[in-house]
Amino acid sequence: MSNKSFIVPHDFSEVADNALSHAITTAKVVNAKIYLLHVVSKNKDIIPSEDKLKEIIKKNEHENVEIVPKVRLGNIFEDIGDFAAEHHAELIFMGTHGQAGWQHIAGSYALKVITNSSVPFIIVQKETKISTTGYDDIVVPLDLHRETKQKLAIVASMAKYFKSRVHVVTPNETDEFLKNRVAANVLFSKRFFEERGIEMTVTVAPSSGFDKEVVKIAVEKDADLISIMNINKNNLFSSPFSSNYEQYMITNDANIPVLVVNPMDTPYGASVLFN
Repeated sequence: MSNKSFIVPHDFSEVADNALSHAITTAKVVNAKIYLLHVVSKNKDIIPSEDKLKEIIKKNEHENVEIVPKVRLGNIFEDIGDFAAEHHAELIFMGTHGQAGWQHIAGSYALKVITNSSVPFIIVQKETKISTTGYDDIVVPLDLHRETKQKLAIVASMAKYFKSRVHVVTPNETDEFLKNRVAANVLFSKRFFEERGIEMTVTVAPSSGFDKEVVKIAVEKDADLISIMNINKNNLFSSPFSSNYEQYMITNDANIPVLVVNPMDTPYGASVLFN
């Protein structure tokens, strides 16, 4: 039996099916089971929702991954995160509908769901399929926060499993203090990934419009995943990222999946993923 678990919130949409596909591919690599979760607001919706989840699971029987259907009475903003915490999940795979969608899992609403969880999310869009080899190239924008170490730890865990290449993107700062801080984080990143035998590249991008530059570089690298911190949750000091940075990233025009990590109150930034 697997001791790792993933959560896939499912609203019976195509994009939720795609999120499940990402979860299945990852679960095969790390031997995890998947909880397929649907949240309802009324008791009368529980049984019909359970039947729909069972149909989805039956369609994926050939994948040889344990998928457990769960229907929960509540609301998506609180109960997805609570459910993941209760089941000690390593990751939540969730689809976003862009600017509109059933159960309101749009860009801004998805961010609210993410912020209410201690578990990292992988946000996918309908158009983005995952290859059989998983996440081969991961782009990591390097922000100026000490919590960056938490993101690197989780990225390293995934990169080890998928044998991924990591591409760090850093802003071209002119302010001496910020430049030194970025340089220190780059040095830390190099040592961190070298110690774990992970291939890493560094790209310097213009600090103006940095979020869009990150996506542009991700396209150039043919990246399968962009990893970001949810700095909206704990914005401690100045950053090159815009106030809508997270929302822009999870609904990016290139449809690249995004790993979103909330800052945790840990002194070093240990990974809760794939321990």
